[in-house]
Amino acid sequence: MNYWHHIYQHFNPIAFHIFSIGVHWYGIMYVLALLTSLYMAKWIVQKDHIPITKDQLDNYFIYVEIGVILGARLGYILIYDPGRDYYFHQPWQIFNPFYHGKFVGISGMSYHGAIFGFLLASWIYGKRAKISFAKLMDVVAVAIPLGYTFGRIGNFLNQRLIGRVTDDSWGIYVHGVLRYPSQLYEAFLEGIVVFIIVYLYRKHKSFEGELILVYGFSYGILRSIAGAYRAPDVQIGYICCHDITLGQILSFSMAILSLFVWIIIKLYKKKLKG
Repeated sequence: MNYWHHIYQHFNPIAFHIFSIGVHWYGIMYVLALLTSLYMAKWIVQKDHIPITKDQLDNYFIYVEIGVILGARLGYILIYDPGRDYYFHQPWQIFNPFYHGKFVGISGMSYHGAIFGFLLASWIYGKRAKISFAKLMDVVAVAIPLGYTFGRIGNFLNQRLIGRVTDDSWGIYVHGVLRYPSQLYEAFLEGIVVFIIVYLYRKHKSFEGELILVYGFSYGILRSIAGAYRAPDVQIGYICCHDITLGQILSFSMAILSLFVWIIIKLYKKKLKG
């Protein structure tokens, strides 16, 4: 157990080097997340006989990757970064991975910003490829969660999005302070559990696009729960009640919005049948 408490002292976040550039485990997990999501999308399309080709999925994921990166980075700057004025005046620095000539990577991504970029990219691709946006969303709802699991494991390995302070026996030391391994809680709840919920519900869906609403609701609720163990962003702190973070508020809002849209569509379809 002592090894677990001090795991970061025994772990190198850099997996290997390519010349002088370090390849972080976080980057490797990000690639695994993308490949897992793409594989899951192709698998569910084939399994459920959804009329989308593998080539279309390959092209779609290129659009999505661009949308997610742009949305995540811009979302972080607009929502979380107190130095956003710097980027407004020097926008070319938003994706600059070098600092004073040294490669440091790009730090700061927002999940909720990524959602916006993802939805916009999906809508654009659906229009270009003449594929129903709702149909794409049903595929995505099944494909994303397990890939997302790798993303959270990457956060854990990279010591990012750390947990709140605890005195529980399973805590780990981060910069000398015992904290919850909240990234692993999120990997399980927001990744594995959400996948199980969406995967099992897909046989009961009554309209195209319903699965993405199930995903939005279940993810929002479980992210809010996991957020109780995750430390707030230092530059923002707690939003209310000395315990609630901005991430929890945004996630719960996402769950409520998904539920609201689901109810509206259900009532509309019921009215059409009546």
